[in-house]
Amino acid sequence: MIIPAKDEEQRIGSVLRAASASKLATEIIVVSDGSSDRTAEVAAKYPGVSVVKLAVNVGKGAAMARGVAATDAEIVTFVDADLQGLTGNHIDQIIEPVINDRCEVCIGIFRGGKFWSDTAQKFAPYISGQRAMKRWIFEATPDVSDMRFGVEYALNHQAKRSRARVLRVAIRGVSNFHKEKKLGIGKGISARYKMYQEITQAVIKTRKKRKPQRGFRWK
Repeated sequence: MIIPAKDEEQRIGSVLRAASASKLATEIIVVSDGSSDRTAEVAAKYPGVSVVKLAVNVGKGAAMARGVAATDAEIVTFVDADLQGLTGNHIDQIIEPVINDRCEVCIGIFRGGKFWSDTAQKFAPYISGQRAMKRWIFEATPDVSDMRFGVEYALNHQAKRSRARVLRVAIRGVSNFHKEKKLGIGKGISARYKMYQEITQAVIKTRKKRKPQRGFRWK
């Protein structure tokens, strides 16, 4: 399991405890993406956790790619570093359908957590950082390291091109910290605007690629 993280020393501990409680996650890799705090040091204190420490911020897509490069697992799982309410069972809910060949991609959707987290995923249910997938889909995604916060859209697009089976599961009681709460109102709004810009750029870039060769279906 790969956890991209930037400046999450105060929040990553609960996510790592959930990861350690998972029965299906056999590796835990934290990629500290140019953190200016002690994210890497905090993560390294947890037994069984490997840390990839990046000197500069390269963006979420590239951080995920660095995590994938650090493992030879054929199924790769990603979760965000700032989640609240995450348990080992939630993680297993995401991994199990891929292991048992019910799908190639399984996406965890917030339900029953904080209002704004639930609402955001009702409007954009596939832009979720919580997912397990076959490694080949990630590696086949064009320009994944350039996508930053648009990486989830790019991964969805590659799944569509590949006619991968995609399953959604509700991870109940889980939500994330809003940027405004983590960074303050001004910096949080600025960071959120930048995130939406990066997602929009990913949409534009992926749509310029050639059309899907095969069909696609969501489950």
